[in-house]
Amino acid sequence: MYVFCAQMKIPFFIDQPKRHDHTLTLFPRQASLTCNICGLVNKLHLTYICPICDFVAHSDCIYIPQTIRISRHHHRVSFISSLPFEEKSCGVCRQMLDSDYGAYICKGCSGFVAHIRCALRSDIWDGKELEGVPEEVEEDDVESFKRIADGVILHFSHRHHLYFEISGVYNGNKFCQACALPVNEGNLYVCVGCDFILHETCADAPRRKVHPLHPHPLKLIFYEDNCFHCKACWRTSTAFGYRCINHNCKYMIDIVCASTAEPFDYQGHRHPLFLSLDPKEKPMCHICRSTKDKKVLNCIECDFIVCFECATLPYMIRYKHDEHYLTFCHGDEASDSDWCELCEGKLAIGGKEGFYECKDCCTTLHINCLLGPDPYLMVGQRLPVPNGEIFFRHNNYTTRPFCSICNIRCPYPTFVSYIKDMFISYILCSSKHLKTRYHH
Repeated sequence: MYVFCAQMKIPFFIDQPKRHDHTLTLFPRQASLTCNICGLVNKLHLTYICPICDFVAHSDCIYIPQTIRISRHHHRVSFISSLPFEEKSCGVCRQMLDSDYGAYICKGCSGFVAHIRCALRSDIWDGKELEGVPEEVEEDDVESFKRIADGVILHFSHRHHLYFEISGVYNGNKFCQACALPVNEGNLYVCVGCDFILHETCADAPRRKVHPLHPHPLKLIFYEDNCFHCKACWRTSTAFGYRCINHNCKYMIDIVCASTAEPFDYQGHRHPLFLSLDPKEKPMCHICRSTKDKKVLNCIECDFIVCFECATLPYMIRYKHDEHYLTFCHGDEASDSDWCELCEGKLAIGGKEGFYECKDCCTTLHINCLLGPDPYLMVGQRLPVPNGEIFFRHNNYTTRPFCSICNIRCPYPTFVSYIKDMFISYILCSSKHLKTRYHH
């Protein structure tokens, strides 16, 4: 026995009427006994039993909260000692529950239920016991704009009125201010006084929401002179993002990742996707083959897994030299004859990178060649950095500039101009090179 464990004051008897009617007695030995509360066997926790009715409980399960709010459901959920139905899957891990053991269940809508351990995960539950706490007026789904007239809104992020338009013409030089992605054909809100544009779906994004990736509510914000790293896909963004309302929490995700919900309808897969994997796992994305610390979506009907970086890429997108939409394809769909029209390089056959293809014209493009490595950085924006500032520019000059790190011409649609000490200017093809220049 560890010295720390030997010095602990361990109660031999526990009275907790919320969990059991009788006094519970410490079981003095480690044993493979299934806890009646969580339904699991865990030898690392002290075990208490009821000699009268054969009830077993882990020491930490005895004091679990009665009523909580979790990120995977829009109502509060409450503990129930056994389920009134037999067949039901957990709303977190999507595995079946055993009706003989405890669970958290929604009393407002009978469809949601979750394992005890799943509901109490630190990335699911905010740690607050809500039993006896009055329900607050929910502020989720608050609109981000005021409707001035039919087809006219005033968005919180812009001082001018925005007018509804249906765009039927692709313009590769116009970008949505919220997601930073190109404006294709579709519904838009446009400012007639400046170049401010929002996709209709981005304009409709609520000012506040609860997202399944984070236990605290998130608030929609935009930075005019700063950038952030999305905690879901780990891309750098200068566009809109959702930030945790808890001042002690730095969590933030971009507006594209925040738009995901369960079940997620990914166009590149025939089944719906969920956030059902344990966060301790490091699964491999089936598209980019990465096992980095990025959030993933998985299919519960087959073994398909896709990371947020790949799942949130535009599935269909326009290219200025093709009259059709290009569709996202997996790397294993490339053939020996496929090459990128922009860089003229070969596609990685069966490799870890997807690509875009026009099925009608047989046009194929690397992802980075079409979108760039920083698709969520707004062109034209200036940001202060140590000893200077950076400026994001379109790479549409007659002669492409040389990257100061790669020593080749910048191949992507955008590049970064880094001005250091007000005199020395570096050209960088990607924001990933900024850390290198900070140390020079």
